[in-house]
Amino acid sequence: MQLPVPEKLQALAAKADFPLYVVGGAVRDALASLPASQDWDLCAPVSAERFSALAIECGLEVNGVYKNTGTVNLTDGSVKMEFTSFRTDVYRRGEHAPAKISFTTDIRTDALRRDFKCNALYYDIKKGELVDPLGGEADVREKVLETTRDADEVFSEDGLRLMRLARQSAQLGFTPSFACLFGAKFNAARIAKISAERIFAELLLILHADEKYARQYAHYDGLKILESTDVLDYILPELAAGKGLAQRSDFHDHDVLEHSFRACKYADPRVRLSALLHDVGKPAAFRESGKFHGHDVVGEKIARTVLERLKAPKKTTETVCRLTRLHMYDLDGKARESKIRTFIVKNFDAYDLLLLLKQADYSGCKDDLHVCPTIKKWEGIRASMRAEGVPFTLKELAVRGNDLRGAVPEKKTGEVLAKLLLFCAQDGRRNRPQILFKEAARIAAEETDG
Repeated sequence: MQLPVPEKLQALAAKADFPLYVVGGAVRDALASLPASQDWDLCAPVSAERFSALAIECGLEVNGVYKNTGTVNLTDGSVKMEFTSFRTDVYRRGEHAPAKISFTTDIRTDALRRDFKCNALYYDIKKGELVDPLGGEADVREKVLETTRDADEVFSEDGLRLMRLARQSAQLGFTPSFACLFGAKFNAARIAKISAERIFAELLLILHADEKYARQYAHYDGLKILESTDVLDYILPELAAGKGLAQRSDFHDHDVLEHSFRACKYADPRVRLSALLHDVGKPAAFRESGKFHGHDVVGEKIARTVLERLKAPKKTTETVCRLTRLHMYDLDGKARESKIRTFIVKNFDAYDLLLLLKQADYSGCKDDLHVCPTIKKWEGIRASMRAEGVPFTLKELAVRGNDLRGAVPEKKTGEVLAKLLLFCAQDGRRNRPQILFKEAARIAAEETDG
């Protein structure tokens, strides 16, 4: 095999009096005939200081040298790379960061510290040869995930590997061995040792696993592994509570959890997290009343609790919670056009995302990829509104706050503009200055009388 090794890296390997290896994803992906990886992980049986000195001599830019871990961050000007000295790690059970690091010159010892055999493949840059200490090449050919050592030992060391199992299996389309899955399941509780930020970051990577190598529905496969290893019970217990919770068969083919997974499966990437959590309120609503009524309202609160616990960005949290609250609106398609017009304008900043969630929810009920009937209805109404010249935002309104000065109390200007926007939602022809001034005056008078 041949790797497209950057020129300066080839020069470094040629000059070195030690073997320099590319290790991990780049080697694995090349063997699997996957798109060239941008992850350039390097290793060698030398210290970080010795490697960094030679790297600088060869024209590479060194951005950080970490002696304790034997790590060097560097770049050739276009590609970022990370070097790590051959080493072996000792963990506090479940914690991601090693408690003790020992350096070695033995490549097999270095390979054994890694998670999966397919990631313990080395490419000798100088010789242009593959080095396979643990049999990872066969795993790549057979598309399986197998741990470098006993699975119980590997997963007990570092809880983050539980999520890496789901992510890499999903991204690569590799099937975990039974021993691998059983070892992960046995150690599922170790995920509690991992920071919320890392868990959330891995969850997002799983939700977008299909984008890595263009594997359709890869994210769904990743979620199913989180479920089968019981990791889901620890990171998203509110969601996992939907397992086995049956729904009306005339609307749904799946229980609450599987429906959530399938809504996520069919969701546009922009709303995957919202699709996953949109029905998170159903188990709680059912426990309270024996019905799912009001699960959207309950779900908004639970989604907020979940995302704040996972330290999700505030903007992400607000978007997911809002879509969760809104996703049931006009479910039966019976809302009047006047109501839909008002709803669209009120929620215009989130409208397109809501349509995507509506479609995902619909498709996840019975695996039906036809356009959701509610979307057809709403989009027909929006088209009519656009044809009429209905303003959807304050910028499109024919008057500005300054235009209302003197006619409307200054502290009420924002409120009046919002009401004018909704006034125009019912008829685009109302978006004329003279009509809006008259309506603003009426609103102001009404406020005064009130």
